[in-house]
Amino acid sequence: ELSGGNQQKLLIARWMSERTKVLLLDEPTRGIDVGTKAEIYKLINEAADQGLAILLVSSEMPELLALSDRVLVMGEGVIKGELRGDQMTQTNILTLATDESASATIAH
Repeated sequence: ELSGGNQQKLLIARWMSERTKVLLLDEPTRGIDVGTKAEIYKLINEAADQGLAILLVSSEMPELLALSDRVLVMGEGVIKGELRGDQMTQTNILTLATDESASATIAH
């Protein structure tokens, strides 16, 4: 039987091979070891390089920053802000997530 991490790798690889256009990944590396995380990150990057649109939901800040072209920060069911490029920092993400007036303070 496959470990949890290997099961996740297998599912992602299978979805990529099925001509999927959009892939929604919700906490794709939660509870798996560092080595398997790196392999899943590689699969995600390969999928994006092949033109697959990926929506990534993650509570792991390094994961978000490493895998994302842009970050939408949500709170209380609404989008609090969108960050791209140099705006994508842990500080800006946390500011948007915790401060109702933050969207006005982060340059767009």
